[in-house]
Amino acid sequence: MNTQTQSSALRPERVKVVTLLENAACREGLASAHGLSLYLETPRHRILFDMGPDGAFAENAAALGVDLKTVDLAVLSHGHYDHGGGLAAFCRCNDTARIYIRRDAFGEFLSAGPAGEEPHYIGLPEDLELFRDRFILTGGEIRIDEELTLFADPPMVFDAMKASASLLERTAAGVEPDAFSHEQNLLITAGETAVVVAGCAHRGMVNIAAEARRRLGRDADAVIGGFHLFQLGQDAQADDLIDATGRALLPGKTVYYTGHCTGDYAFHRLSGLLGDRLRPLHGGTEIAVEGGNATP
Repeated sequence: MNTQTQSSALRPERVKVVTLLENAACREGLASAHGLSLYLETPRHRILFDMGPDGAFAENAAALGVDLKTVDLAVLSHGHYDHGGGLAAFCRCNDTARIYIRRDAFGEFLSAGPAGEEPHYIGLPEDLELFRDRFILTGGEIRIDEELTLFADPPMVFDAMKASASLLERTAAGVEPDAFSHEQNLLITAGETAVVVAGCAHRGMVNIAAEARRRLGRDADAVIGGFHLFQLGQDAQADDLIDATGRALLPGKTVYYTGHCTGDYAFHRLSGLLGDRLRPLHGGTEIAVEGGNATP
């Protein structure tokens, strides 16, 4: 049975999401690691969004009944190892899917260590050169078809970059703060259902959700991905940023599924503001979004 025939069996406005890998798992027997990998089904597509730090996502996919050979396209959210370290493993088990990557994702990305230590490399592995002919290099935006759009660099209506202050990149001018020109987000529209998928939302989940709202003319039904708040301390300055994030996301009915780089402290604090509209994302989590309703 080919991919199109399998996909056509889905209800016409339904988006299914299976978390293949996350920092924690909600089922026994699944690997977990600092990273993210999601499998998405739409009426037209089977999508892999991010591949975690290594090949563990593929082992989890088999345990969860997901056949990666049927994936027809993949998206890498940004050029950090915890999202793209497993890209070569995916290319080896699926030799046909198109892979959408921002052209800046192959840069030298670094994370600052404790005071006195040199920043360490957190970019993509070097063995990806073998698969360059599989990659579709993207810029700020690409409309794949009527269901799928990749967008990036949302207007900074909300100051979120301080949560990523330890992340750096090496440029011709030297080591500088990462501008995240290698980051992109996926907007899925299936009939009346709209879903936004982000990796770490370094440029701010508030900004990403606002840009999706501008494009859709309404709020997305579900937003899935990390909020990148885990590197903040537990102090008044961190609380102010977390609380401001929650207040900015409070209007509307969007359901937010998050984990990975959000951090336990930020998640619980955001839960106090967003209630049931903020839901945990763990390995093995399965989500169905249809006609404005998101169900675990």
